[in-house]
Amino acid sequence: MANSNDDPETHGIERPMGRVFADIAAERLSRRAVLAGATAAGVAAAMPSEAQTRRNALRFADASSDLDANDHVSPGYKRQVVLRWGDPLFADAPDFDPGSQTGAKQERQFGYNNDFMWFFPLPYGSRSSTRGLLHANHEYCNGNLMFPGIGERGNQTKAQCEVEMAAHGLSTVEIAKIDGAWRIVKDSRYNRRLSAAGSAFRVSGPAAGHPRLRSNEDRTGTLVVGTLNNCAGGVTPWGTVLSGEENFNGYFGGDASKTPEAANHRRYGVSPWQGAPWANYFERFQVETNWNEPNRFGWVVEYDPYDPQSTPVKRTALGRFKHEGATCVVCPDGRVAVYSGDDERFEYVYRFVTRGTYDPKNRRANRDLLDDGTLSVAQFQTDGTLRWLQLVHGQGPLTAANGFTSQADVLIEARRAADLVGATPMDRPEDVETDPVTGRTYVVCTYNERRAAADASDARTRANGPNPRADNRTGHIVEMIPPGGRGSRADHAADVFRWDILLLAGDPNDPAARTKYGPGVGPHGWVAAPDNIAFDPKGRMWIATDGMPTQAVPARSDGVFATELEGPGRAVTKRLYGAPSGAEVCGPCFTPDGKTLFLAIQHPGEARGSNFENPSTRWPDFRPDMPPRPSVVAIEKIDGGEIGS
Repeated sequence: MANSNDDPETHGIERPMGRVFADIAAERLSRRAVLAGATAAGVAAAMPSEAQTRRNALRFADASSDLDANDHVSPGYKRQVVLRWGDPLFADAPDFDPGSQTGAKQERQFGYNNDFMWFFPLPYGSRSSTRGLLHANHEYCNGNLMFPGIGERGNQTKAQCEVEMAAHGLSTVEIAKIDGAWRIVKDSRYNRRLSAAGSAFRVSGPAAGHPRLRSNEDRTGTLVVGTLNNCAGGVTPWGTVLSGEENFNGYFGGDASKTPEAANHRRYGVSPWQGAPWANYFERFQVETNWNEPNRFGWVVEYDPYDPQSTPVKRTALGRFKHEGATCVVCPDGRVAVYSGDDERFEYVYRFVTRGTYDPKNRRANRDLLDDGTLSVAQFQTDGTLRWLQLVHGQGPLTAANGFTSQADVLIEARRAADLVGATPMDRPEDVETDPVTGRTYVVCTYNERRAAADASDARTRANGPNPRADNRTGHIVEMIPPGGRGSRADHAADVFRWDILLLAGDPNDPAARTKYGPGVGPHGWVAAPDNIAFDPKGRMWIATDGMPTQAVPARSDGVFATELEGPGRAVTKRLYGAPSGAEVCGPCFTPDGKTLFLAIQHPGEARGSNFENPSTRWPDFRPDMPPRPSVVAIEKIDGGEIGS
């Protein structure tokens, strides 16, 4: 969801198409009236048979979509800033001073550009909604907004790079609701920072110890310093965090074409890369002398927020790509499925299914469950079915003849493996989440202005079934429907699903946008550039956006929107919150009672020409001596009721 997705992403590679179904929805979607613009009649035809069982229960009025220096919340709601970049997380941590930041100080403070979040109730196993652990990813840094005198990325000093490295990673913060407001518990034994600077991460699974994961600093291939570009994530049924490493390619300097990993690095966009300031001072980010270091990123990280002494783990069995999301679902037979998107134009949707089964009575027994299982990639077909194609060494083209000598090679080069088996290229597949009420799973495709028309000569880039619009600047959401029934009966380990399109985003009043919504979307309520999604306790979808100011016409702020998924309210979006200038909204998550919605407000002030001295906003402090600060906000109803009611 970071801005690095605006960089060139094809990297000059011609990918073998295998059995990619790039033409598949022309006839299917024309039957469903999707490409015609999706008015009420078109949406009614697309509703599932059980859809009439519920009424639209979203009662709030749309928040303003104005794009200005402040944020906006729906009437009847309030917002509180809970955490800001630089807030001290420990009793002995220094207060934030933007003029004297150091790496050591930042290691004790809340990191930058918070992304995926989750509220873990305290104590463990409870459903407390007033005390818990808030996990937050810290994806990347905006040096020009963090430090004075930084114009373009690439000219930071070593000391500033040390601050940036410490501002990356993960945070665990105990918070409690006291006198009606959320507060940090600074003396909590649970508070923790894991950064890119000095935190140790164990490597596990089939690629652990492989020669391609060994570096100048780690000759074993089993221990990595740091985690990079932690974007969307997930939580396991046993109460641990899964954090996806996304755009890791942008941290490495040098020319990877001069290394033994040249083709692999090219497929992930590592070479050549300009403006990677860390590589100026830290040898491990110099790809020409440490060419395996990029292979040590792009994984899903697991750590236990309830155990501050535990060592976080990079789970290689889940594959290496630009991970968005790691959503877990327990299958009817007890196995666990994990869904992820690869957030880049024309990349894929993945699923991992464990070999072993989840034991709800023994938390420790699940500790290494994610190290053994099967990784698959999605192929969408003409008849409305979705097939999961296994990425297993020795099957189909994944053999030594194509450069895969083991399962470790398949996982390290998961993208190339998916190319060869014939996965369906998507429009930046970001978050992948499952509705706990229906059991249906949703793929959020943010946008892809490079999508070509259905008759384009390049089969990889032309419009296809789950990506039906050329020049798709406003994005859409795909619905994946597993067999077996609703909720916990849905079989997420099945080889074949059905699929549909929930909505095609954009301005529904613009016929040229070819949108798909339910009837009654208001002038402030329509969506563009959907990014993260979450579900409230009633199973309603909440959509956070990233790119409305640039991808939507007319331009409007990014925000958070809600929709019902069944009944008359299906695909009728409403805006609850609007972000300040330059910011996207990430990581929506609820307390168990559904009365608090936490949101990560990322890179406020990031507008063309903005810098530390002259940002487009100084949100949330609005002080002349403070830069804009990525923050966590809590949204609540003024009357104390459930969000959305």
